[in-house]
Amino acid sequence: MMLIKKEIFPIEEILPQLIASFTHTKNIILSAPPGAGKTTQVPIALLNSEILKNKKIIMLEPRRLAARRAAEFMSAQLDEKVGQTIGYRIRGESVVSRNTRIEVVTEGILTRLLQHEPDLPGVGAIIFDEFHERSIHADLGLAFAIDIQENLREDLRILIMSATLDGATISKILSNAKIIDSKGKIYPITTHYSRFTSEKQLEVRIVATILRVLQEEEGDILVFLPGQKEIKRIENLLWEKNLPEDVLIHSLFGDASYQQQSIALTPAPSGKRKVILSTSIAETSLTIDGVRIVIDSGLARTARFDVRRGMSGLVTIPISKAVADQRRGRAGRQQPGVCYRLWTESEHESLPDYPQPEIKVADLASLALNLVRWGTPDGANLKFLDPPPEAHLLQAQKLLKELGAVDASGKLTEHGRAMAELPIHPRLSNMILRGKKLGLGTLACDVAAILEERDMLSGIKDKDIDLESRVHALYGKSQKDSATRERIIAQSQRLKDIAKINKTAEKKNHSLGLLLALAYPDRIAKKREPKKLRYLMTSGTTASLPVGSLLAREEFIAIGEVDGIGTEVRIFLAAPISQEEILDVFVSNIIEEAEIRWNPAEETVIARNILRFGALVLSEKNITPSGDEVVTALIDGIRQMGLNCLPWDKESRSLQQRCEWLRSYQHQNDLPDLSEQNLLNTLEIWLSPFLNGIWKREQLKSLSLLKILQSHIFKSVNHKIDKLAPSHIKLPSGTNAFLDYSSGQPILAVKLQELFGQVETPKIVDGKINILIHLLSPANRPLAVTQDLKSFWKNIYLEIRTQMRSRYPKHFWPEDPFTAK
Repeated sequence: MMLIKKEIFPIEEILPQLIASFTHTKNIILSAPPGAGKTTQVPIALLNSEILKNKKIIMLEPRRLAARRAAEFMSAQLDEKVGQTIGYRIRGESVVSRNTRIEVVTEGILTRLLQHEPDLPGVGAIIFDEFHERSIHADLGLAFAIDIQENLREDLRILIMSATLDGATISKILSNAKIIDSKGKIYPITTHYSRFTSEKQLEVRIVATILRVLQEEEGDILVFLPGQKEIKRIENLLWEKNLPEDVLIHSLFGDASYQQQSIALTPAPSGKRKVILSTSIAETSLTIDGVRIVIDSGLARTARFDVRRGMSGLVTIPISKAVADQRRGRAGRQQPGVCYRLWTESEHESLPDYPQPEIKVADLASLALNLVRWGTPDGANLKFLDPPPEAHLLQAQKLLKELGAVDASGKLTEHGRAMAELPIHPRLSNMILRGKKLGLGTLACDVAAILEERDMLSGIKDKDIDLESRVHALYGKSQKDSATRERIIAQSQRLKDIAKINKTAEKKNHSLGLLLALAYPDRIAKKREPKKLRYLMTSGTTASLPVGSLLAREEFIAIGEVDGIGTEVRIFLAAPISQEEILDVFVSNIIEEAEIRWNPAEETVIARNILRFGALVLSEKNITPSGDEVVTALIDGIRQMGLNCLPWDKESRSLQQRCEWLRSYQHQNDLPDLSEQNLLNTLEIWLSPFLNGIWKREQLKSLSLLKILQSHIFKSVNHKIDKLAPSHIKLPSGTNAFLDYSSGQPILAVKLQELFGQVETPKIVDGKINILIHLLSPANRPLAVTQDLKSFWKNIYLEIRTQMRSRYPKHFWPEDPFTAK
């Protein structure tokens, strides 16, 4: 092995210190700026050191493109082909040999390697490159590596490398690992911010900046964008402009073919300059020759997990300061550069310092399966830089139980072990394994590969969201997005090989909806209303089809991809499934039960036998309502309708109001609380004994509320209420007049003639409270209001008498009301 030096890297200054430190410490954190050469120089230096003599190095590289490029660059330094001393393993591609001593691997591969051989035979060190990206696999891989180091391999060395990193925090979980800083070499970079916040579309602002920079600056341009959608739009807009003939447009993203990626990274031909439209793939580990200008949108697209819905969705968010520095550093790797940030300087100050770790916001299903397999389901025995959020982990553990990966006690089942061997999300591995047993294994692998990749039909106008169209396109003759089709076909074949799918045992008839349902049992959906686009999923979330979708004619569908927030989401991929398939395959998830509940539309208790799958009612049959459950449902209905649905009459309302008035006046604790709210809250106590045989509102009219309320009150208390706050009072005319307590004060409304001969104001509460008297004319119109009847007779009556005699001459209007009868 001969090292051919072609370039001097800044990182070489600290390599002797790094190697010397590893002689007396097991863990090191290396901080080095972009372009220092840490990715390609550190592994080779360690390989040639005495501390790792005859031992292998595993280097984790977060992105497939970076992993392959790093292995190629290091092999070139050794004047070897990739796969000899230096090799790589990424999804679907392994270029290693028995002589390989440095393996550059992507994240999922590292986790599976540690699971299969936790003692790491022959491995002397694990390097975590670009750890600042804080992917969930990197966090899990580090936690596993520390566990191995502490319990199985005390000699194992761990090196964490990054350009922007909170080294002090990471050092604590690595037994106070040594921190080494490399200054590196970054050329001066001039940074320009937007002067103000613009409301123009991102694409318009980016294109305008590119056109201006092409005139004002020299060199290639690297443009950072959130995703492929923005890349495609800007590419189209640029082609509509009169670009200089020497300008070449390239796009760079993770799903692009390796050939397309390589062309984007290759220096421009002589006399040409490049504009590279890239996702975050170009942030780290790649030096792009010729780039001295960076245009940064300041945005990134990432997955966010919603615990309430149990789903992940892509969201576009502002980047952190650390990521902004990483992007800016691309401009100064080879010469002085310029960075244009499409946000204001004040907005920059409000950005978070570091990106949010993926473990805090991502779907944790794969992590949960790995933790169970490792023997620590909750991860409590592992050292995580950021522990997985409890709510997210519980959601993931619940999913694993639903998929049959773990049993009721949380232990890994045989099915779960088989799921863990497939290098895909647990939902998809469950689909493949269950599909295999149903004779649908081949198709299940195709569907899994389709779901893993981006949509083959993206960009096609008026495309439907039916999965069938994707499967047809996969093996059709169309050349649309051929690179994606090739990746899907290759991944499907790998899955078939790992799952040992026997094609001859496959069924000819197939159900794509059934396969989707096996992956997403919580997304089996039933139409909510005929001729509508809204479906209810087993999870309880409402999902909507796009207008014009042919799937709208289906009663049941299985949903593969959704997006949105809250309790309603949009459907992006689905397939029909029959009720018979649901009843057959998901029989263990289906519950048969009698449901008795209040129907507010019909104002009656309904009773039915139903087959329920999560939130879905698959079938129902009406039965005759009876028993205590009917009373419970009726009570619920009364609460929904309010107390006014009960047959209140004058006497029952009077009793309620008199009790409440007396209770508020005297603050007596021995009186019952007959307030509206308390009566609603205690319906089970005072009303339910009288509801037997009643199941609809109309039948409530048969109740006697007065007797019901009286039975709720002790006889002694009932007597006290009648004595202190009577419902009626006898007048000199002999009339037993009603007292009204509804206004919060006892009122006697009576014709004036009824009180002739009554000198003093009538009183209640043992003579302590004067009744408020509303004196009425013979036509029941108000004449006066008083609480001092004697004063009224003396001072006001004569004036009223004069007016009333002429208006009502046939009525008795004595001169002396005190003695008149």
